[in-house]
Amino acid sequence: MSELNPILAELKGSSYLSTGDLSREQFEALLDLAIAQKQGSASYGKPLDGKSVILLFFNPSLRTRTSMVVGVRQLGGEEVLLEIGKGVWNLEHREGIVMDGANAEHIKEAIPVLASYADAIAVRCFPSMSDYEEDKTEPVLSAFSKYSPVPILNMESATHHPMQGGADMMTIKEKLGSVAGRKVVLSWAYHPKALPMAVPNSFALASSQLGAHVTLACPPEFLLDQSLMDDAKARAEAAGGSFSISHDLNEAATDADVIYAKSWGSLQYYGRLDEEVEMRKAYRDWMISGDVMSRTNNGLFMHCLPVRRNVVVGDEVLDGPHSVVVDEAENRLHFQKTMMSVYLNNG
Repeated sequence: MSELNPILAELKGSSYLSTGDLSREQFEALLDLAIAQKQGSASYGKPLDGKSVILLFFNPSLRTRTSMVVGVRQLGGEEVLLEIGKGVWNLEHREGIVMDGANAEHIKEAIPVLASYADAIAVRCFPSMSDYEEDKTEPVLSAFSKYSPVPILNMESATHHPMQGGADMMTIKEKLGSVAGRKVVLSWAYHPKALPMAVPNSFALASSQLGAHVTLACPPEFLLDQSLMDDAKARAEAAGGSFSISHDLNEAATDADVIYAKSWGSLQYYGRLDEEVEMRKAYRDWMISGDVMSRTNNGLFMHCLPVRRNVVVGDEVLDGPHSVVVDEAENRLHFQKTMMSVYLNNG
């Protein structure tokens, strides 16, 4: 790989935990490089030649797992794929715990051992969905960051999915030329289950960092964490954008350049999933339909996948000309390759 932009060279050897750790200039430079490398106007080379990356999954995955395995190999490295509880000991992360239960090994020993074998550890660890105050502290990801001497790459944690957030911003920039100044709607959508907030958190934060005019469209019970929204608002305004909230999907969609649909659980009902499922049934009509998209400015439809057809989004939208969900998923590979080529570069 050719010599890095000095702004990006500062990231070498760091952990990639959240796009919020990046300055706007670093984020823009990373996206520009990802697009250039995808188009072939910049070369990756083999920046991971002779390096190993451990891919550690506490939770299942399709796009993340596949794109990371392919990405590491294409960059010249070797991946070591580990699934907790499937051929790998169950790991305990709690401090001061009496380990007389199902977990056979503590993270305090496991992490430094793994780090001695590899040049980076990528981790996927979902929230418990039972105690928000605990989940928001990122107990698993924080432990990896604390005990690992090698970079930690976040493949989705309790509160953030920065690999998805990076690919999302890359897609908008690729399709529309820029994120700054665009009207972007992050819309909650109905789903029969309460899902984590990592993806919407990351999309809200990343688009705000880059100066979009972000509208969070959701029923009143489904607002994101207040500190996350405050951070997004401050970053958006600092970058020349804005952050607002709407409880009217049709109003929010009017003249939008992007509709990003995602379901997530209610903080008001966190840990009370049976009650939440009953409450959310009142919002079954929160679906991205052709009528919603007709109100946009020929807007893009985005979703991180997997998506439930005719529940979250109508067939006419998902199969329509403005749906970019497949391109968005492909960009997971390109953004992650660029991220790893910067953070783990041999040069």
